[in-house]
Amino acid sequence: MRIIVDIMSGDRAPKEQLLGVCRAAKQTYAKGVDFTLVGNEEIMRQLAKENKLDISNFEIKNTTEVLTMCDEPMSVMREKKESSLGVGLRALAAGEGDAFVSSGNTGALFCGSSLIVKRVKGIQRAAIGAVLPLTSPLILMDSGASVKVSDEYLHQFAIMGSAYMSAIYGVKSPRVAILNNGSEASKGTELQIAAYERLLHDEKLNFVGNVEGNKLPFDACDVAVCDGFVGNVVLKSIEGMGKLFSNELKTMFKKNPLRVLSYLLVKRGLDDFKKKFDAKEHGGAPILGISKVVIKAHGSSDGKAFSNAIRQAITCVNQGVVDIIAADAARLAEEKKRAASDEQ
Repeated sequence: MRIIVDIMSGDRAPKEQLLGVCRAAKQTYAKGVDFTLVGNEEIMRQLAKENKLDISNFEIKNTTEVLTMCDEPMSVMREKKESSLGVGLRALAAGEGDAFVSSGNTGALFCGSSLIVKRVKGIQRAAIGAVLPLTSPLILMDSGASVKVSDEYLHQFAIMGSAYMSAIYGVKSPRVAILNNGSEASKGTELQIAAYERLLHDEKLNFVGNVEGNKLPFDACDVAVCDGFVGNVVLKSIEGMGKLFSNELKTMFKKNPLRVLSYLLVKRGLDDFKKKFDAKEHGGAPILGISKVVIKAHGSSDGKAFSNAIRQAITCVNQGVVDIIAADAARLAEEKKRAASDEQ
């Protein structure tokens, strides 16, 4: 197995990305895994020297161009095609690796994955699946890629999310729900109502109906489907609330000496709590529906978070997530063809 890593993209690149891949390479889950680092070779070697990192076993693809967070998504296909993100995606498409990990521009990574690496046959639209750090892991499909979707897109999002939760988290028969403003079947716009009917009649899905936002943290489902606009708002809101709770707890325990002593008694429990709800522990967000594994690490990833994104990529390859999605897409296409034939 070979993982292609974009070293130059992200808010804290390239240092944290280099630290992350070196950290990942030492872990037991990376045994037998080879790495290709894409980025400015001179800068990488200088950083390795300064931080006493051994990168001698890594293949390096030298690039001198960087696609920034401010660049237009399609620039990966045009002005910035020789950027670390663009070169890495083309290497993946050419079969030079099994997965690609990047902290770069989300729009560019999504466009490049869809247009360069290509979608799985039968998948109409790829989706960014964000694993929410809640009581039980939950994947939100879509979390930012597609603002406008159809009920058929949501159906495919549900299938891809189910495949991911089953393969990566071992969830048997993942519960799928539509994120909506009410639990009744009649709630929502035409989109949600049509998607409800479509998912309800897919016997391969464990569809549990609609779920409201306030139920998400309480193990209401394993896969929540929605359009990318709603999904991204939900994702950012949950991340913000997590930081708020953490800051408020710190403030509360620092108010007086007695509370500081109390903090020492519960510190281990609070550390476990923080770790459980830390998005960095889950790695990155998979772009599901692409013909190879692509992982979008958070733009502000530090070395630890980036290494977890690499771990996630390795697990996806080992568990055959793309193959499972391809098989489900083929099933959908066959059912659609059969239904059209019956109508004639």
